[in-house]
Amino acid sequence: EVLTEDPEMAFCTLANRENLNPEEGSIHHCLYQFTHNEKLSEKNKLLCDVCTQRHCGPKNMKSEKKYVYTNAKKQMLISLAPPILTLHLKRFQQAGFNLRKVNRHIKFPEVIDLAPFCTVKCKNVAEGSTKVLYSLYGVVEHSGTMRSGHYTAYAKMRNMNKHLSDLVLKGQSPEASETEPVKGQWFHISDTHVQAVSLSKVLSSQAYLLFYERVL
Repeated sequence: EVLTEDPEMAFCTLANRENLNPEEGSIHHCLYQFTHNEKLSEKNKLLCDVCTQRHCGPKNMKSEKKYVYTNAKKQMLISLAPPILTLHLKRFQQAGFNLRKVNRHIKFPEVIDLAPFCTVKCKNVAEGSTKVLYSLYGVVEHSGTMRSGHYTAYAKMRNMNKHLSDLVLKGQSPEASETEPVKGQWFHISDTHVQAVSLSKVLSSQAYLLFYERVL
């Protein structure tokens, strides 16, 4: 869907990202890199229909047109804050003709604010809100190599999240009340073995998939 937006507002976010200084090797740094402003120039210039029409004139045959490309800016931002946020980390890299497993630990928080990565007109966000908070409730971890390995999971047993149910069932944006993580006990699950673990154990895991639920 192509929309005509005010150029000054097109690259605005719900929260100021200029003051962000995300730590390298963290989820915040991954999101910052994924949503940074890119300049499209040289071979990446954008085909501009308006510039082409202005240059060639509307009466020229399409075959005679000399298409005009122009410098542009591109930015990927979140336009709709989901009830459940799933983050999938790339755990492989190309090494010649082979794929290599990436075992580096990526830091992730118990509560994450998506506002710096959301468009200023983000849907499912209350008007005037500058925070979009999510609480961690699940992690999938992979151990091993690209050829073989084992998947385990961390899951939080918790009470019902009223904010989440209102958003899913009624379409109501969460109100600015609770900003704390959803309370509950964490468990490590490996095949048929289940063991209670601490939050620090969860946050030190080598995450492959992260699951967050909306709390604000």
